[in-house]
Amino acid sequence: MATEIKAPVFPESVADGTIATWHKQPGEAVSRDEVICDIETDKVVLEVVAPADGTIASIIKGEGDTVLSNEVIAQFEEGAVSGAAQTEAVQSEAKVEQAVVQTEAGAAPVVERAQVANQAPAVRKALTESGIPAADVAGTGRGGRITKEDVANHQTKPAAPAAAPLSVAVGERVEKRVPMTRLRKRVAERLLAATQETAMLTTFNEVNMKPIMEMRAQYKDAFEKRHGARLGFMSFFVKAATEALKRYPAVNASIDGDDIVYHGYYDIGVAVSSERGLVVPVLRDTDRMNYAEVENGIRDFAYKARDGKLGIEDMTGGTFTITNGGTFGSLLSTPILNTPQTAILGMHKIQERPMAVNGQVEILPMMYLALSYDHRLIDGKEAVGFLVTIKELLEEPAKLILDL
Repeated sequence: MATEIKAPVFPESVADGTIATWHKQPGEAVSRDEVICDIETDKVVLEVVAPADGTIASIIKGEGDTVLSNEVIAQFEEGAVSGAAQTEAVQSEAKVEQAVVQTEAGAAPVVERAQVANQAPAVRKALTESGIPAADVAGTGRGGRITKEDVANHQTKPAAPAAAPLSVAVGERVEKRVPMTRLRKRVAERLLAATQETAMLTTFNEVNMKPIMEMRAQYKDAFEKRHGARLGFMSFFVKAATEALKRYPAVNASIDGDDIVYHGYYDIGVAVSSERGLVVPVLRDTDRMNYAEVENGIRDFAYKARDGKLGIEDMTGGTFTITNGGTFGSLLSTPILNTPQTAILGMHKIQERPMAVNGQVEILPMMYLALSYDHRLIDGKEAVGFLVTIKELLEEPAKLILDL
């Protein structure tokens, strides 16, 4: 029985998407809920799964085509997988196991087993029939996945002489041109708009991280045992920012046309780097969250970003954003606003520096903080006061924990 396969219903904030990858081709057998297609939007990658056991009858929208919400992208033939297809699948699995045994018995690394088994069925079949190690094939699919075409292209490449090293002609200037992903284009548009449409200004301060580092060293094991979460620095910054937002409501506000919208809740976005670009999932109602909930929330977002599983609901809204360039070694930067929010806090690398303390020089672990804000709504006095509040709460974490 023929069935239409449609694109997901996109949220109102997403106009359309692009077919990123077809994991199955016409005539290939699929199982119920198996991923058959990825659709990339300007925010997330959405997976389309098979509605039942059967085969792909035809593909209507190819890779690179633009699709609208709920638009038909393929035809699906529902029904049990044919005997021939089942036999082929069994033979393919048997060849995988044979390759695994040979790999484990020989000199090749055992990791090849996971590399073969983790591929899509059609790719596994192509790899085992060709005898090509998965590690030798450069994947061009999303997230570096290997496609059948990658295997075929690898087979057609002429073998290089065993002893001849690869060389590049002297003076050769190599270029590679690839299309920008929808997410990257959308991020570029938003960042450019933020610099052109806001009166952005940045104020700086520095914080002594020694009190938090000592507290973390003392309680991290007990914290992890009690809550099942690793105690990091980000939870302290999220809670300090939440308290500072309560004291300076304008920093938690946004501009909508000629109106100022003051938010009576605290939804803090945490910038996360992924293979597809920078994404900002949002922690909801951080004033009601404890430290363990913040740490678990950030950890879950990191895993989702890594696996491409962040949903639209994870990144919608937000009243304030924190970004941590220190993860990559940044000592100082000026973060760009995540509009329509009016402020963003930048964390940086912890660096030991000589500091004057009560007339004496001490070596302390210091971090520069940067607050970029929209001067149309936030005055310098409020911005500086907000950042100083965060500094004071972090340098005396007892006040933060005791709500003083």
